[in-house]
Amino acid sequence: MTHGTATPRSANLSRYQLFAVLAGLYLAQGIPTYLFAAAIPPILREQNVSRMAIGFFSILLLPLVLKFLWAPLVDRVRPFARAHRAGWVIITQCGIIAAILSLMAVAPGNVWAIFAIGFIASLLLSTQDIATDGYAAKHLEAADRPIGNAIQGGAIAFGVIIGGTLGLVLYHQAGWQIMLAAIALLSLVPLAAAFAMRESDPTPAASAARISRPSIKAFLKRPEARQILWIALLYRASEGLVKAMEGSYLVDAGIPLDVIGYLSGASAATAGLVGSALAAALVRRWGVRSGLGILGSLRTVCFLIFALHALGTLVGVWPLYGASALQTLIRYMEIVALYSLFMSVTSSEQPGTDFTILACGQLVVYLVGSMGSGALADMLGYGALFGLSAALSAGATLGTILMLRTNASRAPASAVAAAKGGSQP
Repeated sequence: MTHGTATPRSANLSRYQLFAVLAGLYLAQGIPTYLFAAAIPPILREQNVSRMAIGFFSILLLPLVLKFLWAPLVDRVRPFARAHRAGWVIITQCGIIAAILSLMAVAPGNVWAIFAIGFIASLLLSTQDIATDGYAAKHLEAADRPIGNAIQGGAIAFGVIIGGTLGLVLYHQAGWQIMLAAIALLSLVPLAAAFAMRESDPTPAASAARISRPSIKAFLKRPEARQILWIALLYRASEGLVKAMEGSYLVDAGIPLDVIGYLSGASAATAGLVGSALAAALVRRWGVRSGLGILGSLRTVCFLIFALHALGTLVGVWPLYGASALQTLIRYMEIVALYSLFMSVTSSEQPGTDFTILACGQLVVYLVGSMGSGALADMLGYGALFGLSAALSAGATLGTILMLRTNASRAPASAVAAAKGGSQP
């Protein structure tokens, strides 16, 4: 991104404006996401909806995993002549607010009507995410990517608090209708960020392989993009195995449900805010490669603690509290580091498509691990499952470092700078 002849003061102002816009855009996604993911499921359960029916709500994640299929469309089509990605954000956010308001016509126990509306909202949220990530990838300077992704993590944490926690409090205190009206109203506020988006595209970087039509094929043609895709598929492969079974193991270890709720809920918002800030400082100081190495090593230690506790080598609850809380913190920090790496290989012509393919890649392996974790725990036991996860985590961390080091010469200057820790020259 270039600022042309902008003075340092105006460049700084533009930089801070971009941070503010990104905070609003990511908060716009976080509020409705956690309304459906965190607030509505327990409300349904209170209405005596079966656990099986509530379990179907995991299908709402499907658009988030498959959004790479229509990401090129978002990069190609300008909904309005003077507003490309801003146009997508405005259209989808208005649709999401309409979806929330339409829930007011549905009883809180009408699970299938809520599911149908939720699926439409999920499609809109996924499409909006493509546009927002593309905007961030295109406009953030290389040195500012950790900050931009930390802002994303912090905004999501606020989304947990507003859409999830506040939603449940409002439902408990004032009822279904008031809760939905309030959440819809709060979702209007970050919509202002879409009108503040500036899309005078920066001069595209000179590239011998100029892409004319955004597509998945164009992404796969680029060696440096394929390299980072391998890292996206490798680095978090072990996490789903542990995260999906963490709650079950804590219950089986005798941890009270309210403590588990704090570890996985309220602490997640705290970890989101603190971890995102720490990760931004870590990546800016030592670079993505070192950052991912440090975080992967700490994650491996957490998994080992779980394994040793399950095998009876470690006793007591405090090792579990510590490992669980640290793992939550690490997860937010990893996202900041990984997303900064993903942005370093996005092209100017299709930033939304490139970033979305990589983000979906790491999400797919996480979900595959989650789905297989229960069967592995039944077959091998908790100790073997957590031990296997620790070994996979260590291998993935080492493999990621080696790939970033040995193949750095194949990557563009921005990717090399991000991996080493410097800013793009």
